[in-house]
Amino acid sequence: MKMNSIQKWLSFIVCMVLIAAMALCMGGCNGKGTDRQTEPTVFTDGQSLGQGANKFTVTVVDLDGSTATAQVSTDQKTVGEALLELGLIKGEKGAYGLYIKAVNGIPYDYAADGAYWSFYIDGEYAMTGVDKTDITEGVTYTLKAEKAE
Repeated sequence: MKMNSIQKWLSFIVCMVLIAAMALCMGGCNGKGTDRQTEPTVFTDGQSLGQGANKFTVTVVDLDGSTATAQVSTDQKTVGEALLELGLIKGEKGAYGLYIKAVNGIPYDYAADGAYWSFYIDGEYAMTGVDKTDITEGVTYTLKAEKAE
């Protein structure tokens, strides 16, 4: 009888260890972490990117003023979904939506260097985040690096 009780406890402990291991792997192995290292998509000026029915122009302006513009085609509904799908932006979800940390392979992090990526729609500072902005054909969306003063 005592052996049966010990076997039950051992089985319980083994199950708990396996469950903990699976939970750790699911949290760190699913690719949703911000530390995931993947090669970003980098485009050059004038390129056409993606395929799909929705089309728009994206312009990237770096801190040094260098500019690259591409034509994007996608079946996604928002600018953020399209740019994420193509690997043109990287970021993390925050309280106010997607916080963009890298664009076209260029990283900026306000906490680290005082620079950040801002989002413009037809030259006007956007009142919605990139992940909340529906694609409108004929509109130019700009991601511009800016430095806090």
